[in-house]
Amino acid sequence: MSDIAEIGAATARLLLRAGALMVAGERPFILAGGWASPVYVDCRRLIGVPELARGITDVLECFVRLRFGEPPPFGIVAGGETAGIPWAAWLSERLALPMRYVRKRPLGIGRHAQVEGGEVTGSRVLLVDDLITDGRSKVAFARGLRAGGAEARDVLVLFHNHAFPGCAERLEAEGLRLHALADWSDLLGLPADEPLLTTEDRRVIGQFLADPAGWSEAHEGRRADQG
Repeated sequence: MSDIAEIGAATARLLLRAGALMVAGERPFILAGGWASPVYVDCRRLIGVPELARGITDVLECFVRLRFGEPPPFGIVAGGETAGIPWAAWLSERLALPMRYVRKRPLGIGRHAQVEGGEVTGSRVLLVDDLITDGRSKVAFARGLRAGGAEARDVLVLFHNHAFPGCAERLEAEGLRLHALADWSDLLGLPADEPLLTTEDRRVIGQFLADPAGWSEAHEGRRADQG
């Protein structure tokens, strides 16, 4: 892969092969923040299939080297609990960098730790997670890393579900830059004859993305005026 567009398409195909794209029947999925959606991307499906996990790790490594250059400008890779932990571990091994993981909130017992695996004081950290929807958990992770003395300003995810409002503003207010391997445009940009993305799936996704907040409200999910 030589450019970001190729990375998006490769990620989309791996997600489909893992069965990570799920289209609801009668009952919608309830996402972060209470939003209702007819579609859900379950990146955890990638973890359990070694071939697909290696494939996404290849893509992550390629993305980091293309986007950040050689050597990367950070000294630690940190995974957000829980879904970001395996990707951070596999990526840190590829990059020969230390790995940590960060909780949404301090543990509350023992050392009352929020960051595990070692110190982050004085280090620039790349925060890795599987998916982002509203950005709230990424803000919590970044604050935890910063409380531990790290410089945390870059967030890397496998998939960006950018359907609902608030995420970009939330990250910007926190001084965070988002990097995503793929989003809805990459899935919908696959060739029309892609067997794992049916015409009906495309129709459902397209209809939803035309008015995600309206779809959510109509299906007893969060409303746009709730922020």
